[in-house]
Amino acid sequence: MTNDLGVWTADDCALVLIDYQNEMFEVIRSETDAELVELHVRLLAKTAKAFNVPIVLSTVGVGFGFNGPTLASVQAELDGIDAIDRSSMNAFEDEAFRAAVEATGRKRLIIAGLHTEICLTFATVEALKAGYEVLYVTDAVGGRSQAAHRTAIDRLAHAGAVPTTALAVTTELFREWAGPLRDPALGVIYWYFGEVPKHTNEVGVAAAETKAAAAWAGN
Repeated sequence: MTNDLGVWTADDCALVLIDYQNEMFEVIRSETDAELVELHVRLLAKTAKAFNVPIVLSTVGVGFGFNGPTLASVQAELDGIDAIDRSSMNAFEDEAFRAAVEATGRKRLIIAGLHTEICLTFATVEALKAGYEVLYVTDAVGGRSQAAHRTAIDRLAHAGAVPTTALAVTTELFREWAGPLRDPALGVIYWYFGEVPKHTNEVGVAAAETKAAAAWAGN
């Protein structure tokens, strides 16, 4: 799927975030817990804003009163971006959502959504059918159960989407320490290095990276 253009760049993709609402977070029961999912979707949002990547944000059921809006901590990273509220579980079946994705002008989509087995999967397979390339972010999503999450991940891989992680997205779009994205990239990466040890010790952060993150935060 990525053979023609190789690794992705900030100039050829858009970020699509689907249904990061409190009600969805409450029932995550897969390997990445709700706190880490929240941290990683914030990392995706910060990355896209820092690199001027178009963002499409969507919610489901707010207008019908059975779900609340985008989680406040996630929305805070998305200043000026309004969520497209839907009634459909498949975001690509919503005309306004589909039009917003098309309006980005990008044919490569980085998609993350809750839950893995519904919101992420349905949108991704429809995007693939419509001719988009898709990266799906495995540590920024969660399912109602381990089985639901893992089965969805397998389905997406078989469908032709490509798995990645949130920090991998940041570094793939950045890649060049001497390039023009250096300062915004460091701001995002050092923010993450400062935050992730508060949530888990299963993401490695070197002592030098911790020191650099603290120094950057103090500037």
